[in-house]
Amino acid sequence: MISKAEAKFLRLKPTNVRQVLDLIRNQDASSAQAILINLNKRTKEYLIKILNSAIANAKVKGFNIDQLYVSKAICNVGPAWKRFKAAAFGRASSIKKRTAHIKIELDLKKKA
Repeated sequence: MISKAEAKFLRLKPTNVRQVLDLIRNQDASSAQAILINLNKRTKEYLIKILNSAIANAKVKGFNIDQLYVSKAICNVGPAWKRFKAAAFGRASSIKKRTAHIKIELDLKKKA
């Protein structure tokens, strides 16, 4: 692991985030940026920020973006906000507003 960046308590469903993370896992850092920019999902805005932060952390350490790839991309479940909405016959039905913890790690490409 050369650099990492993470964001916690994001108001995104972890299942939706994992679909997008599967697209960028094991990709070059520059191609992962290109994939996220051209994607049409709500989670891409948050993932672009996290990926750019990890790239900036690697640049501070003296690495070039061409040397890096996404070695690990994880989305864990955060705490859920519990809310209630009115239902029929005076009852209440529960709503879970889910949150996500996202972590992206970059590493050096293996030389063949």
